[in-house]
Amino acid sequence: MYELFIVLYLLVALALIVLVLIQHGKGADMGASFGAGGSATIFGSSGTGNFLTRTTTVLATLFFALSLLLGNLSTDRVKAVDEWQDLSVPVETKAADATEDKKPASDIPVGN
Repeated sequence: MYELFIVLYLLVALALIVLVLIQHGKGADMGASFGAGGSATIFGSSGTGNFLTRTTTVLATLFFALSLLLGNLSTDRVKAVDEWQDLSVPVETKAADATEDKKPASDIPVGN
């Protein structure tokens, strides 16, 4: 379930970025009135503004709602223990020492 919300969150974020980049600023209308740009669009002169503004508002609301939901879901998650955090040498047990054969450190006989 958490992974599904993450994927949905990323898709909403990408769609929100694309919609914001597609929109033109308020100063672009002034340039179009002087003939600097084509004002004929698919949705009419003001149709794209309303459609893009409403879609951006819905996606932004969904983005914030998913952010809160993912934040709430991630508070109960336990982090995986990193094996490299504890670099101390493990303590050997005495039972393992008792079963080992006591061999000399070298084959050279000890002189008297």
